[in-house]
Amino acid sequence: MMNEFNLDPEALTQLRCEVCHKGAPALDYDQQQTLLAQLDEWRIEVREGIPQLEKSFKFDNFLSAWSFANRIAEIAEDEGHHPAILLEWGKVTVTWWSHSIKGLHKNDFICAAKCDEVSP
Repeated sequence: MMNEFNLDPEALTQLRCEVCHKGAPALDYDQQQTLLAQLDEWRIEVREGIPQLEKSFKFDNFLSAWSFANRIAEIAEDEGHHPAILLEWGKVTVTWWSHSIKGLHKNDFICAAKCDEVSP
């Protein structure tokens, strides 16, 4: 099973999110770490016992950050998977996790790779 998680970031961007129903298995620690190692500067933050995949992107101004946040929203709509997006002057923080399973799913890593693909 671990082989399906040994993908390069470009391969992750070619995948599509799958429907993640309540009760679907969350990724275990080793699977999370394998996928995390394939991403650039993402980190896992645990909030209220729920692991979440997070990264902050820096920009020169508010308008550039806003434009990027809109691109992330388009990815989210296209994938049917939605992150928390914090928009600030010169900074966008994106946080992915799968609410239905209260943890991380391969979908979160696919979307994180797609965020990196559209980042400046």
